[in-house]
Amino acid sequence: MRTLATLATLAATLAASPVYAHSQTGNISFYSEGSQTASGERFDKRALTCAHRTLPFGTKVKVEYRGKLVACRVNDRGPFIAGRILDVSLASAHALGITEAGVVMATMEW
Repeated sequence: MRTLATLATLAATLAASPVYAHSQTGNISFYSEGSQTASGERFDKRALTCAHRTLPFGTKVKVEYRGKLVACRVNDRGPFIAGRILDVSLASAHALGITEAGVVMATMEW
């Protein structure tokens, strides 16, 4: 019975976990100022959000840096600096531990 319960728990966990079909590694940075995002939302540096040039607003993006993970929601456009693939909010940057470095090589999945 215990094995059955463990398998059921594992199956439920896997079913609830999002499946990411795409992955990209590159430089990411963070931003902490602004008034309104490109999606029309008010910018909130405490929210787990990010800016991407082309992904649809509302897309969930998983970002990984040195074993730390954060799930962000795309609600803005950017980054507008060559060589960068994503800008994350200050809250997301804190979760990843990148506020000191500013720009880091990370992996994003969506």
